[in-house]
Amino acid sequence: MDTSVLELPAPPVSRLRRPGWRDPRLLAGLAMVAGSVALGSWVVQDAQRTVDVYVARGTITPGSELAADGLGVAQVRLGPGELDRYLTVADGVPDRAVAVRVVEAGEILPRSAVGAAGDLDVRPLAVPVDQRLSQDVVAGSQVDLWEVPEPVRQADGATAPALPKPLAEGLVVAEVTRPDGAFTTGGSSVVQVLVPQDELPAVLAAVTGAGTVQIMHVPGTGG
Repeated sequence: MDTSVLELPAPPVSRLRRPGWRDPRLLAGLAMVAGSVALGSWVVQDAQRTVDVYVARGTITPGSELAADGLGVAQVRLGPGELDRYLTVADGVPDRAVAVRVVEAGEILPRSAVGAAGDLDVRPLAVPVDQRLSQDVVAGSQVDLWEVPEPVRQADGATAPALPKPLAEGLVVAEVTRPDGAFTTGGSSVVQVLVPQDELPAVLAAVTGAGTVQIMHVPGTGG
């Protein structure tokens, strides 16, 4: 029996056409590449952008006058939310500006630390002390004041020590003057503290009274 193979016609071959410049897919791809390059370039430039800011050369205490020539300048990178927190060189220092809080040496000057003399609610008071001061009692540190009244004279003529009592807490030290041989037991030191106005009468009475005033360093502040 004869067999025959039925030959079917071959399907037509479809040819891939090279996309033209007006092909939407090609244009979309080019746009994506260009956008990625531009975004990457912006990110790199933004990361490298710096701004000039003021920094404290030394510890600045409340009431200290602020001037551009008394401050250092540093170039720093600040995030979008940080730029408004600090005083930049482009802003400049306001006329008759004073510090309204302690700014540590090397710290970037915050806008919140800059104000006018009228914004201060403290007054400097010199407290002479005969005690041996801690080396951590320095400008910018905090101290507590204790009043030690003069001894109490009893009926038999003997004297008894009076009980010390707290006078003021957490006062900022503006300045310390130590005698030669600063940490020896001899000589008197003078510590200038910033006293809130409502506490000033009591502190002033104790400093000028017959008793003595002892200064206690607040741990964790100053040196």
